[in-house]
Amino acid sequence: MKSRNLSILLAAGITLTVAACGSGGDDAKDSAKPGASAGADAPVTITVGCQPPKSNPKERAQWDADVAAFQKLHSNITIESKDSFPCIVPETFQAKLAGGEMEDLFYVYYTDVQRIIAAGQAADITPYVDTVTTLKDMRPDVLSVFKSGDKIYGLPRTNYSTGLVYNRKLFTEAGLDPDSPPKTWSEVREAAKKIAALGAGYVGYGEYSAGNTGGWHFTSALYGRGGEMVTPDGKQSAFNSPEGKAVLENLKEMRWTDDSMGTKQLLRWEDLMRMMGSGKLGMMIGAPDVVQAVNNDFKGKFEDYGVTALPEATQSLSGGDGYMFNPKATPEKIKAGLMWLEYRFLTPGQGQFNYERSKTDGLPVGLPSTDLYGSTPPGVKINEQRTQFATVPVDHFQSYVDGAANVQFKLEPPKAQEIYAVLDTAMSAVLTRQDANVDQLLADAQKKVDNILAKSS
Repeated sequence: MKSRNLSILLAAGITLTVAACGSGGDDAKDSAKPGASAGADAPVTITVGCQPPKSNPKERAQWDADVAAFQKLHSNITIESKDSFPCIVPETFQAKLAGGEMEDLFYVYYTDVQRIIAAGQAADITPYVDTVTTLKDMRPDVLSVFKSGDKIYGLPRTNYSTGLVYNRKLFTEAGLDPDSPPKTWSEVREAAKKIAALGAGYVGYGEYSAGNTGGWHFTSALYGRGGEMVTPDGKQSAFNSPEGKAVLENLKEMRWTDDSMGTKQLLRWEDLMRMMGSGKLGMMIGAPDVVQAVNNDFKGKFEDYGVTALPEATQSLSGGDGYMFNPKATPEKIKAGLMWLEYRFLTPGQGQFNYERSKTDGLPVGLPSTDLYGSTPPGVKINEQRTQFATVPVDHFQSYVDGAANVQFKLEPPKAQEIYAVLDTAMSAVLTRQDANVDQLLADAQKKVDNILAKSS
């Protein structure tokens, strides 16, 4: 996730927070368990980026409370939180890494992890990671983001996969069943036509085609159809395929034959958010945090929206964030940092999964925005508590939860933003020109992306 996804997180009101702590010695494995008391370890301090900013007082208060509670359990540990928001500034992130200026425990996007590992800019935590008691239950496709071979270089905090966001209120008005959202692209087309027929200004299905967002959603739709953006070695493009053609042909038909996508095109991220919040947009590709963004920042209401699985998908575009350790971090700092990660981010019922506290604090509870454990015991417990303390209608997202359990998470392609910029052209062409030639658009994009990949390799 580059700056585009950072914008989504900012709009959704989600603070990207990180912290760490330290411990060492023979008792490290036992003290890593939630609730364990500190052993007779030497004092250790860890610097950590991404403390929630003062502008987000509720999450900052939760963060500070967790730091205090953790340090009470582990009296030898001191957490030095660094309040520098946004957590990642793309223009300076690499310079900080290269200059060795990162915190002992630093925050990363999934898409940066492998490059960081290859450059030797993160510590190998494999010798210490068995202290994390929930590691065995983590989704393999999520944990693999932080692996190179058999070695582990970090742990996840959140993840997402894309689905189909839809307006339940408009479904009802159009005579559609909001509890039975579309499962195929044919059903999406039919539903979009009915919503567009509600009158002037109503759009059945919305799609991006500018600011790299068009290429991003092309990737999501392509993955959902079983296609690939690049070859397995990452050296050539792979989207000029039957699946890639199906994505563009489907949009072209919806735009010009069905007339269900509206006349205003060249849309960026905030455009679809605004349309969804206004109550005039029926459907769009997105993750559950879209609903939170629409509610918080675009005057929508949680109860009016639902999210279901991407139609016909066996795989889904995924992203997220996590934590890696400074390569200069000592074993004691790494052990302590792993203890903090488990306490704050990886344990059901506490830290980020303390849904009872979030409900009391007036934060939204119930969106299935993170799935680190799938159907393993921690995952089941997290979902049970998410439902128990929900402040939003969880049944509106159940089909997304059910679908996510059966899809393979896939990361963005290498050189994602450059590739997305190229594919914006193809997306915008089919949505603004009735005579657009899909085969030619894909062939042109293929040449440009192959050149990008050749230069990067």
